[in-house]
Amino acid sequence: MTPYQEAQRAKALTLTFDVVMAWGAMAIGIAIPLWLSGYPMNYQSARLVTLPAFLFAASAAVAFYVLRVHRQVWRHSGWPDAMRIVQAVILSALIFLPLLFLITRGINFPRSSLFVALPLWLGAIFLGRMIALSRSTRRPFQIFSNLREDAPGVLIVGDGESAAQVLRDLRYAHGGSPVRALGLIEATGAEPGRDIRGVPVLGGMNDLGKVLDLLTARYGDVPWVAAVGEARDRKIMNELLLTASSRGAKIMALGGNERGGPLQEVATADLLARPERQISPALIESIVKGAHIMVTGAGGTIGGELARQCAELGPEVLTLYDASEYNLYRVDLRLREQHPNLNIVTQLGDVRDAARLEKAMIAASPDIVIHAAALKHVPLMEANPNEAILTNVRGAMNAAHAAVAAGAKRFVFISTDKAVDPDNVMGATKRVAEICVRRALQGTPVAGAMVRFGNVLGSSGSVVPLFERQIARGGPVTVTDKDVTRYFMTVQEASKLVLHAGALQEKTGEASLFLLDMGEPIKIEELAEAMIRMKGFVPGEDIKIIHTGLRPGESLHESLTYSHEKITVTAVDGVQKVIGSNGVAPNFDLLIDEMIKAAKIGDTGEALRLLSRLVPEYQPDRKASFPTKESHANGPKILKF
Repeated sequence: MTPYQEAQRAKALTLTFDVVMAWGAMAIGIAIPLWLSGYPMNYQSARLVTLPAFLFAASAAVAFYVLRVHRQVWRHSGWPDAMRIVQAVILSALIFLPLLFLITRGINFPRSSLFVALPLWLGAIFLGRMIALSRSTRRPFQIFSNLREDAPGVLIVGDGESAAQVLRDLRYAHGGSPVRALGLIEATGAEPGRDIRGVPVLGGMNDLGKVLDLLTARYGDVPWVAAVGEARDRKIMNELLLTASSRGAKIMALGGNERGGPLQEVATADLLARPERQISPALIESIVKGAHIMVTGAGGTIGGELARQCAELGPEVLTLYDASEYNLYRVDLRLREQHPNLNIVTQLGDVRDAARLEKAMIAASPDIVIHAAALKHVPLMEANPNEAILTNVRGAMNAAHAAVAAGAKRFVFISTDKAVDPDNVMGATKRVAEICVRRALQGTPVAGAMVRFGNVLGSSGSVVPLFERQIARGGPVTVTDKDVTRYFMTVQEASKLVLHAGALQEKTGEASLFLLDMGEPIKIEELAEAMIRMKGFVPGEDIKIIHTGLRPGESLHESLTYSHEKITVTAVDGVQKVIGSNGVAPNFDLLIDEMIKAAKIGDTGEALRLLSRLVPEYQPDRKASFPTKESHANGPKILKF
């Protein structure tokens, strides 16, 4: 059955129920006065009941059809629906009385019948809808919640379930609903021609442009467009942005996570939305609640969010470690305000300083260490490769060794998709760090988890804040290449899945590599165009997009795994386990030591040459500056990691 046929069937059933209830209410309304007056209940009395009840039911059918009560979706009933029902009941009475007088002159019709029938009928109508509301929302009395008439009008775009939930919650907003829904575009194509909480379904996504034009003509201004539920899916959101921005409509979002709330600006995360992960908070809580947690790099975007999510799960002690005084102060202040009863310890220090880090970690006595400290800005690391080596490689080694020394039970290391077939220093150092962490935890009592994922949306140094600044000043927006793609994930989703990966690793003495499912890669130019449309501008006309060329170390596309790595599913939706060979040369540790020494003394050429030996896929552009050494040329061959 098509959505249209299902909607027609639902409307027919709704009208049938209301009309049958009208017949029954009038029959009872006539029978009760007759019975109270002592009139005998026989065939003659049945005739006195049948004709008026039939006329009343016919009047109800006409009134309810004219006022479109039959279009209501019961499980989404609201105050506008209740008002329309009352109006339809009154209209039914106004049709019934003249009709009854014309046919029977009102003979043998008890005058009190109407006063009995109307409350009975209204009660039956509202009871049916309240039962449906109770089954879907557990809030049967929401049908009587009022709506502010002075609220701005919006066209809602989304699936019916989410739109109904948002409209219900909006009516409980402080001071009344901040918006007045003019209509609904049903993103999934369901419920055509029906009403959801008094809001008419005006069509599907293909009708969006036509509906906007009609509403503009009717109200004199282009209405706001509010996205809810499935409309915040990337594909639908891009279509919405394209149509709405071409008509100058302001695009907003109603609430987050399909909940009602004040109108918000559409977040860039809405452009990348993917189906909600089916994850269990209980898995993370089982390892975090009551535990000692230590987060390195806690002042960064990922580290700060990881610390926040851990704090919400009730650890006994949360230790924050970072080299930036300001970043550490900021995250510490925020967490203390949000969790005043949580024991938070702040430690200022650099992961490069092995002695300082080990001392801090032993003092923290962590059950879980989350190593998020890293230098990650690709072009900056190309210009400062020694710093990348010392922080990303040496820092990771220091953290892993310190976790073992402090008796930690779990160690979680955050890697990157740039570690796969790296074209840049940052990715190569992260690849080496993956191997170093695995070797450092091998044979120890620590259960290690290494997590590899792509770009974090809106993190410091990411492309999104840059585009926002460029759009705010009127452009142009700079894109390196029209074909460049990247994987993206929100910081909240990434942090949550990182913690789940850490909880999945139970086996001690080894470090497993996990991969976060990033969905499909995003074309950066399409992201730029969508962000321009989010502000109500037309890309290429109002705001130009220019191509600047790839920067040092950047590639057109990025991968999440090597060709020799295999992916297996885990118990957590969105977290996959990576299995693959990890061979290293006999002199791996010696090469690491030599590379770190070279980085410490600023011998960039030697440090990069050794980095390229440790990661054969990485071929730096500075080959000409490498010293030529016969011993290096004839050294042992390094296997692919």
